[in-house]
Amino acid sequence: MTNDPINNDYKKLKLDELNRASVDEFKAQKKLPVAVVLDNVRSMHNIGSIFRTSDGFAVEQICLCGITAQPPHREIEKTALGATQSISWLYFGDTLQAVEHLRTEGYKIIAIEQAQNSIMLNDFNPAGDEKYALIFGNEVNGVSDDVMQKIDTCIEIPQFGTKHSFNIVVSAGIVLWDFFSKMVV
Repeated sequence: MTNDPINNDYKKLKLDELNRASVDEFKAQKKLPVAVVLDNVRSMHNIGSIFRTSDGFAVEQICLCGITAQPPHREIEKTALGATQSISWLYFGDTLQAVEHLRTEGYKIIAIEQAQNSIMLNDFNPAGDEKYALIFGNEVNGVSDDVMQKIDTCIEIPQFGTKHSFNIVVSAGIVLWDFFSKMVV
């Protein structure tokens, strides 16, 4: 680090300078081998934000389960900002149905939860040749107990403050970034 004056060469990029893929180009591009599973998520703003985050990391799909609302919905779109058009999604009346579907598709089933024998996120190393279904739970109750009985493993995000959990959107962002950074070379 030098004592040079502030670098004034930074300029925010305009939207057309970001070179983002069109929806059709996005659908055709290679995806992160991850499915995001929302287990009875209540807030439509959280659902929309997870669509947007999933688009940003190019995940394969989102599974909306139970009471989790489905697009099209104005409240989801407020935070999704169109990501419901780019990300493939499926609805299941019950999260266990989604788990069984994803297992038959070859996904390793992982709950993101604070649980006995969980693996800390920073200690988990995804294999490049595996597909992962990451289950994020309800804002109050977390991943349901019946689903916890059907998972392959459980990952926990390390926390060091006074609160007992992160918001689901923050959790999804942390975990998806971690998987992206470890799986995309």
